[in-house]
Amino acid sequence: MTATDVPAPRSGQKNRALVASWLGTTVEYYDFSIYGLASSVVFAELFFPHSDPLIGTLLALSTFAIGFIARPVGAVVFGHFGDRMGRKSTLVATLGLMGVATFAVGLLPTYGQAGWLAPVLLIIARLAQGFSVGGEYGGAILMTIEHADRDERGFRGSLLNTGTSAGLLLANLVFLGVLQLPEDQLMAWGWRLPFLLSAVLVGVGLFVRLRLEESPEFVAVKAQNAPARLPVVDVFRECGGRVVLVALGIIGTGVAFTLTSVYSLGYGQTALHLSRDTMIAVLLPAILVIIVCVPLAGKLADRFGSRNVFLAGAVSLIGLPFVWLALLQTGEYWLMLLGFALLFIGYSASYGVVPAYFSQVFPARLRFTGMSIGFTLGLIAGNAFAPDIAAYLLHRTGGWLGIAVYMAAMSVVSVVAGLFLREHSEAPAVPSTTALQAPVRSAAQLQNDA
Repeated sequence: MTATDVPAPRSGQKNRALVASWLGTTVEYYDFSIYGLASSVVFAELFFPHSDPLIGTLLALSTFAIGFIARPVGAVVFGHFGDRMGRKSTLVATLGLMGVATFAVGLLPTYGQAGWLAPVLLIIARLAQGFSVGGEYGGAILMTIEHADRDERGFRGSLLNTGTSAGLLLANLVFLGVLQLPEDQLMAWGWRLPFLLSAVLVGVGLFVRLRLEESPEFVAVKAQNAPARLPVVDVFRECGGRVVLVALGIIGTGVAFTLTSVYSLGYGQTALHLSRDTMIAVLLPAILVIIVCVPLAGKLADRFGSRNVFLAGAVSLIGLPFVWLALLQTGEYWLMLLGFALLFIGYSASYGVVPAYFSQVFPARLRFTGMSIGFTLGLIAGNAFAPDIAAYLLHRTGGWLGIAVYMAAMSVVSVVAGLFLREHSEAPAVPSTTALQAPVRSAAQLQNDA
């Protein structure tokens, strides 16, 4: 496929695609964060009340991990439809299902109300969340990148990734408000509010996505009658190595994000004897660092190359976990905030360029499936069990050093993957801005001109 084969998006579609994708990513990480926060703070008592406190916490955190198990299935299913039928319709489906599953969590009975049925229903809802998210992020990336000019895909992709921080920030603000309720009201109904409020975000996201046009690159693939019949088969036959490298490449940032945004709250309570409010008060302003630094990473990617910026960030995440955890031990607000901020700078450099970097390692006809499967496998290896692994290391060693070594080791894996991962040689998603000034004419129009 060449640049001239790709139709130009209509006026305003580039920005609309970015907004639609950003809203989906915000919803995804809002759901991710409120579930993780609830797992750390209230789910052990609400759904596993008769367990030993440590076991109850591990079980609650395991329901957080269970959602990741369904993601590969969702990546394959939604990747198939995304590469066969189109990005837009697939993304409407993923966002709708994700919204229903999250809203349903807010309506679930607790163990005290329904016994063993309560944790079973919680697991089912979490599996539905994971299934939908398996296709959400990869598709959102493609809608943004495939609408973007070549010389701005790093920046536009990074703006999409600020949705992760926006979702995290919004989730923590909502949860911080809920935590101000008296304990009996929090446990009775207050914990439900963050899940029920997700319906507002989903509604706005669906409204914008339904008005969005199809990705220009998929239109070109369709016009050439080139969609793969079984994308998952072709992906592993043609691009299996790249799928593995994408999965390994995302591990380091996945571990860093999950331990800072989810596990740190429980760690602050159990290991540092700090209140939940204190830890959230440290985390919230630190998230602003990500919102600022991720777009800066995208700008640098457009100038110096996505791969170079990604590697710089991944290398920094080898040492920064030791700094973060050491400063966390002080219990001093400003030093803890500094630790979060430093770690988030490295995280932003690496994760901010993931959309532009990883999406372009696959050919357009297999991109939805390849990106979704690779990214999802990486999330399972990095995000899914990180809280449980960190809790186990803390229990076994009694200190933070083992957690820091674990985080550093995962970042080493990402660096090695980045050294081997190269972009596909296919033409950019959309030709340069100057090339787009002449509209693409259909065969019928050209015949009439003649």
